[in-house]
Amino acid sequence: MIPESFVQELLARIDIVEVVERYVPLRKAGANYSACCPFHSEKTPSFTVSPSKQFYHCFGCGAHGSAIGFLMQHAGIGFIEAIEDLASSTGMAVPHEERNASIRARTAPLTELMSRAMQFYRDQLKASPKAVDYLKGRGLTGEIAARFGLGYAPDDWQGLQPVFSDYNDPALVECGLIIVNEQGRRYDRFRDRVMFPILDQRGNVIGFGGRVIGAGEPKYLNSPETPLFEKGRELYGLTQARQAIRDTDTVIVVEGYMDVVALAQHGIGNAVATLGTACTPTHVHKLLRQASKVVFCFDGDAAGRKAAWRALEASLEQLSDDKSAGFLFLPPEHDPDSFVRAEGAETFQRLVAHPTTLTEFLLRELKAGVDLASAEGRARLVHEAKPHLTRLAAPILRVQLVKAVAEASALTQAEVETQCGLKPASRGRPAPPSARQRPAPSSVEYKLLQIVLHKPEWTARLPLELIDRSRVEGEALNAIANAVDHGELPAGGFGLLLEFFRNTPHEALVAGIAANMVEEVDLSALETMFTDSIAHLRQTALSAEIEQLTARAKQGLNPQERQRLAELLARKRTATPTPFGGG
Repeated sequence: MIPESFVQELLARIDIVEVVERYVPLRKAGANYSACCPFHSEKTPSFTVSPSKQFYHCFGCGAHGSAIGFLMQHAGIGFIEAIEDLASSTGMAVPHEERNASIRARTAPLTELMSRAMQFYRDQLKASPKAVDYLKGRGLTGEIAARFGLGYAPDDWQGLQPVFSDYNDPALVECGLIIVNEQGRRYDRFRDRVMFPILDQRGNVIGFGGRVIGAGEPKYLNSPETPLFEKGRELYGLTQARQAIRDTDTVIVVEGYMDVVALAQHGIGNAVATLGTACTPTHVHKLLRQASKVVFCFDGDAAGRKAAWRALEASLEQLSDDKSAGFLFLPPEHDPDSFVRAEGAETFQRLVAHPTTLTEFLLRELKAGVDLASAEGRARLVHEAKPHLTRLAAPILRVQLVKAVAEASALTQAEVETQCGLKPASRGRPAPPSARQRPAPSSVEYKLLQIVLHKPEWTARLPLELIDRSRVEGEALNAIANAVDHGELPAGGFGLLLEFFRNTPHEALVAGIAANMVEEVDLSALETMFTDSIAHLRQTALSAEIEQLTARAKQGLNPQERQRLAELLARKRTATPTPFGGG
């Protein structure tokens, strides 16, 4: 981890005014400086930077924090990356925990190799009339090609050989540039393709997408998973789109590299693309940190609707009542690239402004598979809706959806809530905040929270899908897991955890637990408690599913459900009881 003392020393040596002025033009306003807020659209400046307090605050949207917080929010980077950026500007060396230092030592040379490859591909594009004509034929200008760093991989089995002094360097295979076949022959992964560099949040090249010119399969070829590149975490074009996303408070998610570039060519700069994989919860979480509205744009065919459904499922647990997800389905003959060229940017932007909402799409798909004219069909609707209702994290939106399901199924809101195991919405006066936020120290989530405050990196081993997010301690566990997963927290250290959760809904809970955990702990005993707690979670989930299937057995189970029940009962018979006594 990075010592808290280093963070404090760093903040003492940098000037927040200089940091903010890298990105935002500031004007002197008395003792402070002011500007239009970079985090939301406004015409009258409400963003203030105080040099005496080393603090920024927006009176419009409420954004505030230190220089570290500003860099994290503005550049969309994690805690460690922000520390490194600020430290480099002062000439300070960041003292990393040994494991993190070894990871950086391993990946830094790979990043350099990828950067050299990108420059080679860019140079080759300038020398290839075929590739230039292809991009011009797609309506792209040199300016847009330069903005996205587009290049060309020549039709040469070992085109990269002149670029690297040692073409046999194992690192070239590790970062995905070179392939070694079964006979040991080495050759370039990308050949005769237009190259799209994939950047991380700091602008480093971590992978490539290559589009074949003319006929050929696969049409798109992506870098493999490497120490630099995880498809389920990264998005193409996010670095270039960040300012447009802030300006519009909307991010458009499309399926292809060319869609992103073509939309940018037509002045629509707030589009990103997934990287040859379905949209993941990590993708959605990352995007909702950038904007309050995400619009998934897919083709209107069956494949597009399947992709949209996966995006919906990935969004449910990431939404809040001030964040939304929508869906834009284009005519079957179009993708975003062809649509914007045929119909124009203005038409496309009108559609983006009024997408199908998540609840509209969800209800439409659920209703399409049942017969609402029959009691059986209406019961099926509630059954199919249940897992989506329980996963939806936005409480007010969930109430609205419950009401819609209740209306369609001819039930009351309370009946749907009961059948789906949902806590009913409070009737009458809401409970005071202290009552709503009171944790349950006997819960397994509370015990796990105590443990991960000692070892935050253990959240990677948590079955988050089994954590009860209706509990405040369950929400805090998810928050810590997300922070660790996105590199916003180094492993360990109460001080950094408390600092990270300051002025958040989790601050009092985390601080209260940490205050009673000052003594050293036996890591072996902690590991045993952690393992037992996870086993307890899994046993509870197992018993709940058995109980659910057993209850439904009275009406009859289909063959798959009968097989599933048999498997669960067998698993329960062989399971080792856990000593955990909490509820």
